[in-house]
Amino acid sequence: MSLPRETACTIEDIYALPDGQRAELIDGQMYMMAPPSRIHQRLIAQLTKTIGLHIDDKKGDCHVYPAPFAVTLFADDDAYVEPDISVICNKNKLSDRGCEGAPDFIIEIVSPSSRRMDYSKKMGLYMDAGVREYWIVDPAKERTTVYHYEEDAAPTIYSFDQPITVGIYGDLQITVSELLN
Repeated sequence: MSLPRETACTIEDIYALPDGQRAELIDGQMYMMAPPSRIHQRLIAQLTKTIGLHIDDKKGDCHVYPAPFAVTLFADDDAYVEPDISVICNKNKLSDRGCEGAPDFIIEIVSPSSRRMDYSKKMGLYMDAGVREYWIVDPAKERTTVYHYEEDAAPTIYSFDQPITVGIYGDLQITVSELLN
């Protein structure tokens, strides 16, 4: 007797969720999202503001979007995610539905319920999709892991007290501990 096959979820299942309920879709599997903590939200707000002000000051072409913001990484709608922060520099990827394709820069703030997802599934997914830079900000460990996928280098780990140069800009440094004051 064969086991019943699991039915793969689709992007339509994501859009059919009740208002206020959030989930991500990776490899046909839907992952429900828990409400974020106060520190999580503070970091999203401060990082979004810092990056947005830098873009504005430089009159840059990139746009920064905090979650909830829909990102469909591949044309086949196989991967739908809501990164905590997405920076998109190619306006052709933006639509009324969100971002269609890989953002240039993604930041995820780790929460207890997202730890495995952020460090493993999303790390590989973002690399495969063509994200240029990925930060995993981990409040529990007070460190940030930075992946520069274009350089094909090992990740760099920074303590919250160390300044981190944003790779897609080069002239923007962020010290995470200063954002929590």
